[in-house]
Amino acid sequence: MKLNILVLAAHPDDAELCCGGTIARQISLGYKVGVVDFTKGELGTRGTPEIRMEEAATASEILKLSARENLALADGFFRNDEEHQREVIRVIRKYQPEIVLANAIHDRHSDHGRAAELAADACFLSGLAKIETTLDGKPQQAWRPKAVYHYIQSQFIEPDFIVDISDFWETKVASYRAYKSQVHDPQSKEPETYISTPEFLKLVEARAIELGHAIGAKYGEGFTVRRYPGVNNLFDLI
Repeated sequence: MKLNILVLAAHPDDAELCCGGTIARQISLGYKVGVVDFTKGELGTRGTPEIRMEEAATASEILKLSARENLALADGFFRNDEEHQREVIRVIRKYQPEIVLANAIHDRHSDHGRAAELAADACFLSGLAKIETTLDGKPQQAWRPKAVYHYIQSQFIEPDFIVDISDFWETKVASYRAYKSQVHDPQSKEPETYISTPEFLKLVEARAIELGHAIGAKYGEGFTVRRYPGVNNLFDLI
């Protein structure tokens, strides 16, 4: 299946928390969007890998994704090396996206910045024909996405552009609340974590309000670029 946009994420819930509104908006416009999670988040304090896979499936239905899969890389220990780059190259060539959305270039969680570098390097290498990969025993064709954009996570990074997600805020909220084991639940008996506090979800909304305000919208999601995108029409920037 060819996708228009492929979201690469270190952990299940990264995509929903950081670009769920953008995903929903692009799908509403008729684009096919999929998510590939690198790990099952097995080092997370709360929940289990099995629970998180179930939650990811629920979130995928809410967002109406065209595809979702998990590479089952080692949470906390995956690296930006040839072995892992080839794993990511395979899914890039499998889905042939025009645009890739990837983790923040740096963040509180060390996996996020490392995943950003892994995604960006794999996107470039995927376009080199002499790097040979196979899928289901068949050779894959080289494919390089036209653009790689990085969403913003816990730490604030000044965005290069902002997407208006005002009409899709509720969809975004529903998608990340699908991760019931991770977000705030006053009935939970599990240890409190950084993202399970009620303040964290307030941060998510406050960030969206701040970014939306910058573009005259109610809610927004910000992204950074690795190279300047070009436009054919100045009105595309309005």
